[in-house]
Amino acid sequence: MTWTTRLLAALMLLAAIGQTACGDDDDDGGGTAGDGTVNVYSSLPLQGAQRLQTTAMVNGIKLALEQHEGKAGKLEVKYTSLDDSTAQAGTWTPEATSANARKVAQDDSAVAYIGEFNSGASAISIPILNEVPVAQISPSNTAVGLTSDEPGADEGEPDKYYPTGERHYLRIVPKDTIQGAALATVMKQDGCASAYILNDKEVYGAGLAKNIESSAKEQGLDVPANEGIDPKAANFRSQAAAIKSSGADCFVFAGVTPNGAVQLYKDVAAAVPDAKLYGPDGVSNPEFFVADEGGIPAEVASKVKVTVATLSPDQYPPEGRRFFEEYKQRYGVSSVDPYAIYGYEAMDLVLDSCDSLGADCADRQALIGALRETKGRESVLGTYDIDENGDTTITDYGVYRVADGELVFDETVKAAQ
Repeated sequence: MTWTTRLLAALMLLAAIGQTACGDDDDDGGGTAGDGTVNVYSSLPLQGAQRLQTTAMVNGIKLALEQHEGKAGKLEVKYTSLDDSTAQAGTWTPEATSANARKVAQDDSAVAYIGEFNSGASAISIPILNEVPVAQISPSNTAVGLTSDEPGADEGEPDKYYPTGERHYLRIVPKDTIQGAALATVMKQDGCASAYILNDKEVYGAGLAKNIESSAKEQGLDVPANEGIDPKAANFRSQAAAIKSSGADCFVFAGVTPNGAVQLYKDVAAAVPDAKLYGPDGVSNPEFFVADEGGIPAEVASKVKVTVATLSPDQYPPEGRRFFEEYKQRYGVSSVDPYAIYGYEAMDLVLDSCDSLGADCADRQALIGALRETKGRESVLGTYDIDENGDTTITDYGVYRVADGELVFDETVKAAQ
């Protein structure tokens, strides 16, 4: 082989190596920032009790992207929906959540991660994404300890979720200091004198229970107990008997539907038939309140009120009301699950922030900064800021009752923290 031939061979080898290095090395994740494409992911439980709510969120995310014509400025945006649940579990699992977060962390073109739906899942994904970092926006997390050490947080929260010492996470739903106050406010308005609290021991449930207890006591309600349950127990008759013995006239569960909620409310209603029953957004799904979906029977459902950080469509500003109409037209439905608007706003916030950055949207740190510096944003949810902890300044909670197998909006509670 001549010197010239060897040189040509070497140049061809270098070219081949260069093509491999610059090519799309994440075929299942989409394009690369280098070719003008960035990737946005969501991680939500698409199986089990929360699937109807999370499917609506995904549809809301897709609608926002369609309205932006699939772009943020000059960059193409590819969206991928990931599932953090399994059919066997019927809810999110640590393994699926961790796998999703690691997949996104390893995608060099990933700029944003919309998730998780459950606060306990975010406690797993936040540290993984913080190491990269990739901007993380939750459309539904409410656990206080994810962002601050205010009442309801556990020891070491929130710092233990951010190994780099820098924040990459924010949420567009009010946290549980507000939801706890909303539940206590509603119970007080309804004439409760004594509120018995049980929780499912998860990050969300245990933290929320502390917030409910604190606010209830501040508002003059007696709280005989705030106890954790075994979510896998066959029944909760012993807890129901304890509630009856305590003389409590109201009961509230801080937890999620898959963690024994249906059986718990049935047992409490049987033991204390005159008790008023309350629950948080964690039980605001049809699998809890619709008997045909395996939920509580109608006679129990009629006694239940739940708080959700979503309002009746007519309670939103014009932008929000317009969203509900556009969603109905796009997906051919007569009614819209309230959670759809949070999926929409999460993606819309990402895309608007990217628009403001231009080509710098591909710079992960720049996008994190833009998202966390959100101020005076006029959105489908109303006007809000993102504070220094990554929390929204919106404080409204909706109160819903159950009628004819559906959640019916009752009122808006502006709960003081």
